[in-house]
Amino acid sequence: MSEEPDFAGACVAVVGLGLMGGSLAGALATRRACRRVVGVSRRPESLRAALERGWIHHGTTDLAEGAAQADIVVLATPPRVILRQLPELGPHLQAGALVMDLASTKARIVQAMEHLPAHVQPLGGHPMCGKEQAGIGAAQPDLFAGRPFLLSPLPRTSPQALARGKALAQAVGAVPMVLDAADHDRMVAWVSHLPHTVALSLMGAVMAGAQQDPDLWSLAASGFRDTTRLAASDPDMMLDIFLTNQENILHTMKVFRQQFDQLYALIEAGGEAALREHIEAASRRRRELNL
Repeated sequence: MSEEPDFAGACVAVVGLGLMGGSLAGALATRRACRRVVGVSRRPESLRAALERGWIHHGTTDLAEGAAQADIVVLATPPRVILRQLPELGPHLQAGALVMDLASTKARIVQAMEHLPAHVQPLGGHPMCGKEQAGIGAAQPDLFAGRPFLLSPLPRTSPQALARGKALAQAVGAVPMVLDAADHDRMVAWVSHLPHTVALSLMGAVMAGAQQDPDLWSLAASGFRDTTRLAASDPDMMLDIFLTNQENILHTMKVFRQQFDQLYALIEAGGEAALREHIEAASRRRRELNL
């Protein structure tokens, strides 16, 4: 493999053709960003769908076969599946191959990447995009457009490999950003993982309320829809996130609980001035964000 980040001439194997992997394969193919896209999935129906849409040039259920022909292998499976796949991949990768992932947690995956063979280049990755739907049916080639694509290099990751990872991110329309794996997990816990726990808890609370008033579901409107959207996310994905970033998520939940208790106390006290100040501070900061 050339030391130059020649992305256009690369064969990219995308392992896992769900929302993220299917969208990545679709973006690469529709943008004609690389020479060849190989899809790897344990579900033959996902491979058929990707082939029918023209998102992959070849599909296989064999991880070794898909990896062996690739210059770049992108693991788009859940975090704990990636941890199992990395040791399987090693013996089948060609010299100089770049191994990336798209998982929502990084530290444990990057640690596991350390054990890849010396002839392989590892690079953690996490595009900051997505939606609550799962599977290739929810995939869309423009999913990454304009979104941050976080890259977590290892000490052994060469500048050329990092450049190739950046080229992949740019090729699908994303904005590459380099971030240490530990910093990634700490910060993403606040803005991505904590919201999942809040949505799940809110759903649980309203489900409890519905036991007394079953008709309340008919009253649910946009506020309920927007604040509980993440609760509909893929359970396997959420489970893996919670169990591979446990310490950081528990810390954010502790702080959230303190904030919730503070709001509870303000409402209970009934002091309008203090309650207004609390509401306005959060409202003002939210309006300032360009989201």
